[in-house]
Amino acid sequence: MQRSLSAEDAKFQAEVREFMTTQVPKELRDKVIAGVAPTKEETVQSQRILNAGGYAVPHWPVEWGGKGWTERQYNIWQSEMQAAGVPPLLPFNVSMVGPVIATFGSQELKERFLPATANLDIWWCQGFSEPDAGSDLASLRTTAVRDGDEYIVNGQKTWTTQGQHADWIFALVRTNPDVKKQEGISFLLIDMETPGIEVRPIQLIDGGHEVNEVFFTDVRVPAENLVGEENKGWDYAKFLLGNERASLAAVGTMKSRLAQVKGYASRVLRADGSPVLADPLVAARIAELEAEVMALEITIWRVTGTSGDGKPDPASSILKLRGSQLLQDIFELAMDVAGPMSLQWLVDDDALAEIEDDATIPGWARRSTPTYLNFRKASIYGGSNEVQRTIISGAVLGLRG
Repeated sequence: MQRSLSAEDAKFQAEVREFMTTQVPKELRDKVIAGVAPTKEETVQSQRILNAGGYAVPHWPVEWGGKGWTERQYNIWQSEMQAAGVPPLLPFNVSMVGPVIATFGSQELKERFLPATANLDIWWCQGFSEPDAGSDLASLRTTAVRDGDEYIVNGQKTWTTQGQHADWIFALVRTNPDVKKQEGISFLLIDMETPGIEVRPIQLIDGGHEVNEVFFTDVRVPAENLVGEENKGWDYAKFLLGNERASLAAVGTMKSRLAQVKGYASRVLRADGSPVLADPLVAARIAELEAEVMALEITIWRVTGTSGDGKPDPASSILKLRGSQLLQDIFELAMDVAGPMSLQWLVDDDALAEIEDDATIPGWARRSTPTYLNFRKASIYGGSNEVQRTIISGAVLGLRG
C-alpha cells in the first residue's frame, strides 16, 4: 500500500522540513539523532525556536498559538520534527496541561499560563500517579481541602518525570472523599516553590535520574489555580490522556533509529569478518521492523485522515500500544547488534572516560543497553498497554466483557 500526499500537503511538508532543518541548530539535532538526551537548556532553546516560528503548539486553539491545521498536517509536522532530530517538545506543556487549560480553564488562567507554557517560560511536570494509584488512577489519595480562598494539599505523587526541573506541577487531587472515586477529583495547578513541597529523586535501572517522588505537606494553593470545576478533574484527565496517547506513536523517531541500527549492523563485524547484517536472522528482523513501522505509519494516516471533530480518537490507543512495542523492539535490536560492546555502560566513570578518549567503543553501542532499559517504561506511561487493550476492545471493536 502506497501513501501519497496531496499537492497542498506536499508543499506543507516541504515548508516544515525546511524550517526544522535550517532553524534548529544542526549540532543539537545531531545530538538527538545519536541518541543523546538534550539538556534542560537545550530543550528550552529548541522549543523557543519552534514557538517563534509558529511550530510549538499548532494543535492549540488559534488564539493561543494554534494553526488550525488538519489532523494530517499535524501528523506531518510531528513526523518531520522527529525525522530531523529536533529535540522533543516538552509533552507536559504542549500535549498535556496546555490543551487542558485552553479547553477548560478560565480566561484568567489562559492569559496567565498559556503563552508562558508554549514558550517554555514555565516548565511543567505531571502529578497524577501515586504509590497505590497507577493504572487505577482514580484511586488517588492526595487530598485538597478548601480553606477560604485556598486549598490545603497533602499527599504524595510518584514517577514524576522531570520534576527536578519543574517550575509548576499540574496535579489530580481528591476534593470530595464521600462520592464515587472518579467524581471527587479536581485538577489543580501548584507552584513548585510553595512551602511544604519536597522532591526526592528515583534512580532508574539505567542509572539515570529522570523521575521523582513529590511530597505535599500542608501545601497552600490559591483556589484560583483550580482548572474548570471542582470535582470534574477526572473528565479533564481523560481528555489529557487521550491527547498524550495520540502523540506516542513516534514514527519519525522509529524510522530514523531503525535506519541507524541498519547502518550499525553493516559496520559491526562478526568473528568471521563479515558484517552482522549478513546474518539472515538479523536481516530478517530489520526487514520485519521496517514493514511494521510502515504499517503503523499507514494506520496513523488512516486515523488522522478520518478524525475531524477535534477529539482524541479511541484508535489512539492502537497507536500507543503498537508504537510503544515497536520502539522497544528497535532498541532491543540495537543492543543485540552492539553485542558485547553494549555492556560497556557498566564500567565505572574513570574507565568510561578512558573509553571516551580511546573511542574504541562507539557511543551508540555504549548507549544501547541503557536506552533499551529506559524504554521498557513505554509500555506503561500514557496508560499501560493492558489498559489500552481494554479500551480497544470496548471503544474500537465494540466488545463487552
